[in-house]
Amino acid sequence: MRLSEFQRAVADEFGDVYGASVVRDVVLDGLNDRTAKQALDDGVDARQVWEALCSGMDVPKERWYGVGRLDPRSKH
Repeated sequence: MRLSEFQRAVADEFGDVYGASVVRDVVLDGLNDRTAKQALDDGVDARQVWEALCSGMDVPKERWYGVGRLDPRSKH
């Protein structure tokens, strides 16, 4: 997962404003008591951060995979 895909996935799941807050403020056990931002800044893979964020925020598993990617059929 690329960082841009992570950012899209966060926005899609949590919204732009709340998503930014979640990434910046929520400390996650799955990231060794770091926020998603701290983990990304420390070089943790975006997919690992996304999965820890999903787990920590109780996102249903069916929404963990394949998010953040652009639909190749759409024109963005």
